[in-house]
Order: sequence, then structure tokens, then C-alpha cells
Amino acid sequence: MCVCPGPRRIGIPVRSSSPPLFSDAMPAPTQLFFPLIRNCELSRLYGTACYCHHRHLCCPSSYVPQSHLRYAPHPAYATFCRPKENWWQYTQGRRYVSTPQKFHLTPPQVNSILKANEYSFKVPEFDGKNVSSVLGFDSNQLPANAPIEDRRSAATCLQTRGMLLGVFDGHAGCACSQAVSERLFYYIAVSLLPHETLLEIENAVESGRALLPILQWHKHPNDYFSKEASKLYFNSLRTYWQELIDLNTGESDDIDVKEALINAFKRLDNDISLEAQVGDPNSFLNYLVLRVAFSGATACVAHVDGVNLHVANTGDSRAMLGVQEEDGSWSAVTLSNDHNAQNESELERLKLEHPKNEAKSVVKQDRLLGLLMPFRAFGDVKFKWSIDLQKRVIESGPDQLNDNEYTKFIPPNYYTPPYLTAEPEVIYHRLRPQDKFLILATDGLWETMHRQDVVRIVGEYLTGMHHQQPIAVGGYKVTLGQMHGLLTERRAKMSSVFEDQNAATHLIRHAVGNNEFGTVDHERLSKMLSLPEELARMYRDDITIIVVQFNSHVVGAYQNQEQ
Repeated sequence: MCVCPGPRRIGIPVRSSSPPLFSDAMPAPTQLFFPLIRNCELSRLYGTACYCHHRHLCCPSSYVPQSHLRYAPHPAYATFCRPKENWWQYTQGRRYVSTPQKFHLTPPQVNSILKANEYSFKVPEFDGKNVSSVLGFDSNQLPANAPIEDRRSAATCLQTRGMLLGVFDGHAGCACSQAVSERLFYYIAVSLLPHETLLEIENAVESGRALLPILQWHKHPNDYFSKEASKLYFNSLRTYWQELIDLNTGESDDIDVKEALINAFKRLDNDISLEAQVGDPNSFLNYLVLRVAFSGATACVAHVDGVNLHVANTGDSRAMLGVQEEDGSWSAVTLSNDHNAQNESELERLKLEHPKNEAKSVVKQDRLLGLLMPFRAFGDVKFKWSIDLQKRVIESGPDQLNDNEYTKFIPPNYYTPPYLTAEPEVIYHRLRPQDKFLILATDGLWETMHRQDVVRIVGEYLTGMHHQQPIAVGGYKVTLGQMHGLLTERRAKMSSVFEDQNAATHLIRHAVGNNEFGTVDHERLSKMLSLPEELARMYRDDITIIVVQFNSHVVGAYQNQEQ
């Protein structure tokens, strides 16, 4: 048994403040380029610095399903978590209860937990007419890890048409997912800007004038920005747009959205790696950039511009389109591919990128080098850097990093890096009037629900229509009393308004509380939400969902104009 002496948190409280990025009145000083952290500690933002770095890596419980672990348990990890002196005092101070405990959360308490992180945004109307193909979106998060490793982002592009929305699933901590959620949309927005606008922004910075606003963020108060790293992030972003200016002579402003998305993903991952190699004189920032680089994150981002929908995906989060058929039923259209061992093309890609003698070792037990589930991700430099570079950075890094055994570990059969890429797969879809909504969600949702059920539940929620289908009991023996209860529950759903005012919350309620009959069981929901932090991860993953609702009238108008 591995005994962790407990978490060590780092961080300092900061003032609550939330100025908008690139506001019209904002001067050029770079320290104001990114919004401040709000109502939080850095320990909440960047996670728990555990003695063994990542409890799910070095302290896997035998009860945790392997599919719930980003990193696979490995015999070598037993040496990673060495108890400190007098660790027995820690264990003696804890009492374990062997008798079963009953969990009783009232419906209001359940709702309070489910709705703690929900957020909704409605696109404003102008002159009584909504000119956007997006009506608005609902988002929510339900943590399983403590702190949660998922992140989410949503923003309107102010210098170009379109809206950006994304979910980010972190592993080995939340540092990388936090950084990507803050930075990726800026890289995408800059990639989409015409040459003339890039010049205006650069000239404003050079002369100290106010900057043009680029993004309007739509954020929940719990969605944070790092004030301390804002200058570093700004300098890296500025270098990127300077290179775009040099590469583009301004002869043509035709922007290829797919190419812009790919370039933005790859450039941000390259900057994350470069910042960690260069380091920073500030010890806190130096430790931060290294934590970002050594942890990892997948990303699934949608860019909606009129009827043009692009989904850029790196990893195993998913984008699902909800389509309403002529008979009112719902069908699911997948707009992303999982980059893992279940994807044959990904397996083939990996094998072709490495020598034939590594064909059996590059993917073992359905994991990259036998360790990592996603085959594409930001950060995770342990799967990208050479062994010499890893050792050099760690030896010159801060003591906190040097003391961490995980960072010194070299994956087995590590011969021809990089084994991992952040390059996204981009799928384009032209919106139609029957395309009603888009769901972006981390794998915590897709592990618990089938895509068709997900789309049906959201579709019924948004339309308020429940198609009367025979109640399926799945082979279970059901008494007349149980059947009466199921019918009564269906009738109650039809005769009352929905309990949730947020589509993502409604979906999470089903994902966590569904029983074998496909209905929400309050007792099951109560028990799942009552699990202590150390047990919740054994039953499910973090869940982050964004539900984007489309304006069918505007989409139809676009089609009519082009006919």
C-alpha cells in the first residue's frame, strides 16, 4: 500500500478583480493584457502539489477502473511514493469506518451541487433581429478530482466573425488544462486576423497606445485567469503575431480556418515547451511553466461563423451535433474522432512515425508507451523531449521539481521521441436548419452515456417534447408497483416544467443519476454526489459540458441567400 502524507498546497490569495481583456480603454502595458484571477487561490487554480506529484499516477487504488486513469499504474511507480518520516503518525490519526454509511442529500442539496458551476449565455439581439447563427450556450462542470482537472472556455471573436467554445481535459494535474484554457483562443483569434489588423495591434503595442479588443470572454466566476503569468503569456503571443506579420505580405487576406486552427494548436504547444526550457528568473513562474509542461491536457474546440462550423480536436473529448429529423426524433452526428487506441487510424499513424522495431512497444495495453491513454495532447513533455533535455531541465529547475520522482522517470522503450503531438484533427460541417445544437464534452460524459442518449436528452430538454416510446426494462424483472412508479415519473415529467434551467446541468443529472431504466434515480444521484473526494474518482471522471444552441431561422436565411 502506498501512503501519501497528504497534499502540499502552494499559492497566495489575490484580490477579486475581472477587467475585460483588450478593453477599448486598456493601455498597452502587458501586465494588464490578461484578466486577473477572481475569487480564488493559486492552489485552486494550479492544483494540489502532492508529495508523489499525482496520486492517480503513483497511488492507484485496485478499485479504480483502468479506463478512469490517464496514466496507467506501473510497477515502477511503487518507488515514486516513499513515505516521509513518521508517516505512521499520519495513518494513526485517521479512523476508518467499516460499517456502511447512508447518504441522504435532499433534492435542494443535490441541485445546489449540480448547479454550482453552471453558466449560460444568450447572444444579444440587434434591432430585433438576431444576426448570429448561435442563440446561446449552456455550460457546467461536475468535479471528481480534487481539484477538478477539466477546464472550459467560451468567447466571441471581436475582430473577426465567429464564436469560440472549448473543453479541456487535464491529466497529471490541472496546470496544463488551465494554461491552455486561458491561451488557446488568443492564438486562434490571432491566426484568423487579417494582416492589416495584426499590424495595427503591433503598432499599438510598440507606441504604448490602447489595444484593439480581440476577444469577449463569457466566463463563470470560477473560471480563472493567471495574473502572475500574463506578461509571459503576452510576450509569447506577441512573438507569434510578429511572425505572422513577417510571413504574410498582406497581398491576400483569405484566411483558411482549418489551417489557422492547426497552426494555433501547434504554436501554443511549442510555446509551452519553449517556456519550460528557457525557464524564468522568478522562481514561482519557473515552477509554474514546468508544471504546465510536465502535465498534459486534451482539447476540443469549436469555431462557429455563420453556417460554417469547424471542430478542432486533440485527444479524446468529443463534439456531437444534435439533429432533429422530420418526424421530430433526434439523431447524433459525431464531429470529432477520439485519438486513442480505439482509433485504428491513430494506431497506424503512430506506428508509421516510428521505426518498425518499435511497433510492439509504441502502444502497449492500449496506451502510448503503456502509460498514456490519449495519443494527442498539449504539454506532456515527458513524451516529447529527448532524455538529455529532460534531465537538463530537471537538474536546473527549482527544488520542488527536482524533488519530484515522477519528473525523473523516463517512459519505457523511449527511443525516438516525440511520441505525442498536439496537432488537432479538424472537421468541417456546414450547418443546416435541422442542426439544432452542438455538445462539447470531456470523456467523463461519454464514458457514462451513449451518444444517442446524450443527444436525445438534450433535444427533449430544449424542445420540451417527450416522444412516447415503450418503457424498456432491459430484461429486469419489474413488479407492477415498479412499473406504476415509472409511468408516474413519466407523467410528472410531461406535466411539469423542467427542474433544470441549464441544458448542461440537465445532462449531468442524467449522466450521474440514471438507473437501469434510463430515468434519473434521486437515491442514486444522492449517493454519487455524496462520495468523498478520495472515492469519487473511483466511480467517474470530471465532467465538463458545453451545449451550443443554433438559430435555425438564421441558418435557413444563410441558405436562402446563397441559392
